[in-house]
Amino acid sequence: MIRDNRVGDAALIANLERNVSFLASTSILILAGLLTVITVSEQTSALVSQIPLTAHVTPQSIQLKVGLLVVIFVHAFFTFTWSMRQYGFCSIILGGAPMPEEQNVTEEERKRYAFYAARVIDLAGLSYNQGLRGYYFALSVLAWFLSPYLFILACGFVVAVLYRREFKSRSLMALRQMDSPYEHPVNL
Repeated sequence: MIRDNRVGDAALIANLERNVSFLASTSILILAGLLTVITVSEQTSALVSQIPLTAHVTPQSIQLKVGLLVVIFVHAFFTFTWSMRQYGFCSIILGGAPMPEEQNVTEEERKRYAFYAARVIDLAGLSYNQGLRGYYFALSVLAWFLSPYLFILACGFVVAVLYRREFKSRSLMALRQMDSPYEHPVNL
């Protein structure tokens, strides 16, 4: 970890924190809306039952479905705020990193510091991704308001999209090529 000017690094971490903060704030607004829907579940069930091809809708089924959305967005909120804290830790770690001109720090200590800094930022990114997955699956829960079969189909679709993006995307292949440029040639 030998970087003299860390302004760019700090700006990158701040940008990541802003993205996570936006989604955490949005989760709170969504939760407020969902709790409002629970209080008017009778009117909501009457409204949803007017949609063509919907399954039988009762106020209790609306409360159950909205309750699942509440659980998803509470989880998303907590994972986003945990991600924000971890990015804050990254800022502290970045600020405490040894400067290139420091003579009393060995190369091994610098490498170990860089490894642990990378580990913390990786964990922050994992928490962010987990919160995003909550948003994706919340979209599939919306299909449950229409039909349980549509809900199953939507969940399968979300799983397929996430699998493709997280394990088979061109971006991932490019990142893997950066780790080992001669082992994984990628056609972009």
